[in-house]
Amino acid sequence: MTESAQGTSVPKRLLLATDLSARCDRALDRAAQLAEVWQAEIVAVNVLDLGSTPDQILAWASGATEQDLRQIALKELRRNTAGVSAPISLRVERGNDAAEVICKVAGEVGADLLVSSVARNEVLGRFLLGSTVEQLARSVAQPLLVVRQRARQPYRRIVVATDLSPGAHGGLQAAARLFPGQALQLYHAHEAPLAGLSDRLDAAKSASVAAQQACEALVGQTPLPPDTEVHIQCERGAVTATLPAFVRQHDVDLVVLGIDAAPGLVSTLLGSTALRLLQWLPCDVLLVRSA
Repeated sequence: MTESAQGTSVPKRLLLATDLSARCDRALDRAAQLAEVWQAEIVAVNVLDLGSTPDQILAWASGATEQDLRQIALKELRRNTAGVSAPISLRVERGNDAAEVICKVAGEVGADLLVSSVARNEVLGRFLLGSTVEQLARSVAQPLLVVRQRARQPYRRIVVATDLSPGAHGGLQAAARLFPGQALQLYHAHEAPLAGLSDRLDAAKSASVAAQQACEALVGQTPLPPDTEVHIQCERGAVTATLPAFVRQHDVDLVVLGIDAAPGLVSTLLGSTALRLLQWLPCDVLLVRSA
């Protein structure tokens, strides 16, 4: 993050990545809502894809130049962002790797937070933009907000998922900084012990107590604003199974995931758990890389 957005301040420049599809409107609406609350500006960027809109397909088939296609994309981007009250600037870029271009633009404009969406083919049941979002999650230095739900209201129910790694501090701190005064739920899932039945019951109880104590220690060791309210929830099982169920049961709006890995490195968490949660969680997800 830029120096101005570190510490206790909130982001002042949001980078909205959009492919101009209808589902990206959700990311736009959330970026607009956050920018209004934070008094921030938005930079909306589209990486030119010759087949992303009907206008571009028809223009390309009719022999339009790349400059013509840029103007078509810019016009569509302007139309999509009309009515946004926050200051907003528009960029259309060209490149073979969308994630690489987005990361480059984020650095150029000094973005404090990236906002993106995940398009989904409901028939095939798979992510169409999964590769771009996954590459962003692996490589971008700034926090990445992946929007799935409509921005009907500000985030109310916020869960910070932790595996008790060093990155967990960053996730908890970011949630408290970005949403001051908002109650946070610190969530930790631990695997059930393997043993005989009686031993397993005793071990499970001990593991639950240990997990609760570890979460309490994490909260106590993490510098947070004095008015931050943190509730702890520990459950047994694999987090990729228990957390999505918890989110659905409690109508969670946002899950914050702290990632303990430097940009460009594929850690165990980033390569498996975090990316599976990114795909399986039914709510918005904020990925925060530890400092």
